[in-house]
Amino acid sequence: MSQLARVKISALGTYVPPRVLSNADLEKMVETSNDWILERTGIRERHLADKGVASSDLAVEAAKRALAQRGIPATDLEVILIATVTPDMLFPSTACLVQHKLGANGAWGFDLSAACSAFLYALQTGAQYVATGMHKKVMVIGSDVMSSIIDYTDRATCVIFGDGAGAVILEPAEEDEVGLIDYVHEVDGSGAQSLYMPGGGSLHPSTRETVEKKMHYVHQDGQAVFKFAVRKQTELCEKLLKRNNLKGCDLDAFIPHQANRRIIMATADRLGLRPESLIINIDRYGNTTAGTIPLAMGTAIEEGKLKKGSLVMLASVGAGFTVGATLLRWAY
Repeated sequence: MSQLARVKISALGTYVPPRVLSNADLEKMVETSNDWILERTGIRERHLADKGVASSDLAVEAAKRALAQRGIPATDLEVILIATVTPDMLFPSTACLVQHKLGANGAWGFDLSAACSAFLYALQTGAQYVATGMHKKVMVIGSDVMSSIIDYTDRATCVIFGDGAGAVILEPAEEDEVGLIDYVHEVDGSGAQSLYMPGGGSLHPSTRETVEKKMHYVHQDGQAVFKFAVRKQTELCEKLLKRNNLKGCDLDAFIPHQANRRIIMATADRLGLRPESLIINIDRYGNTTAGTIPLAMGTAIEEGKLKKGSLVMLASVGAGFTVGATLLRWAY
C-alpha cells in the first residue's frame, strides 16, 4: 500500500446571518435574564437566520469566502461534504444544493450528521480522500440553522443556540508542511435520549400530533449533557495528547465546540492548557452546532492565536452522544 499523503487546511471561510438576538431580547420572550444566561452558558448574543434562509444558504456564503481566500473557482472543488443537523430537507442532500448554488460543476458530495461533532467527523472523512490521492481539493462545511428547530418558549434551549457556518478547503500538504496529525472519535448511543429531536424521522413521521407535542424541536437534559461533555471531551483530548507525546501546555491553540463556557473552562483546566491558547467566542455566537469550530478558527485568526505552524487541537461533544478531537499544524 502506498504511503498516505499529508493533508492540510488551505483556506477558511465563515458566515453568520446579520440578525442578532441578544439576551435583552430573550428577556422579553421567555422568563430569563441576561445574568442567568451569562452565568450558565457564557452567551451574550447569537445570530439568527431570517425566515426562508436555509443551511445551504449559510454554507454557500462561507464556501464563497473560503474559495476567495484560496483564490480558486468553485469548479476546482472535487468533493463537498456538509456537516449539518438542520438540512434544508431530508432529500436531496444539502451537499447537492450547495454544489448547484456554488456552480461547482463536476464535484460530488454528501451530508454527514453527527450534531455538534459533525464538522470534525466530516473533516476527517474529507481528509481520507486527499490522503489516499483520490482527490486534491475537498471542501468541508459545517452549517446549521438551529433556530429552525428551537422552541422559543423553552428557556432551557432557546438561550443556547444560534445560526452560522464555516467552510475549509482540504488539500495535500507541501513537503515542509505537517497539516493534520491525528484524531480520535467515539460515539455512545446510550446518551441518545439526553439530546435529540424526536419528530420528523421514520420513527415519528410528521403528523398533527407530533407538531402539537412539539416533537420537532430540540429536547435536552442539560445536566446529563454537561456531565458527559466535560468527562468525555477531556478524556479524548488526553488520549490524543498522550498518543503524540504532548501535554496541554504544548498547544498553541485549543479550539473546542462552543456549547457552554463552563464546559470549555472545565476541559481547559483538566488539560492544563495555557490561558492564552484557549479560543472562546460563544459569547458572540452561541452554540451553532456544526458551525462552532470553524467560526472559532476564524476568531483565533482574528486574535492572532492561529498562525502558520501553530499546534492546534480541535474538540467536540454532540448529540448521540458523539465525541471527537483532532490534532494539526496550521498551514497558513
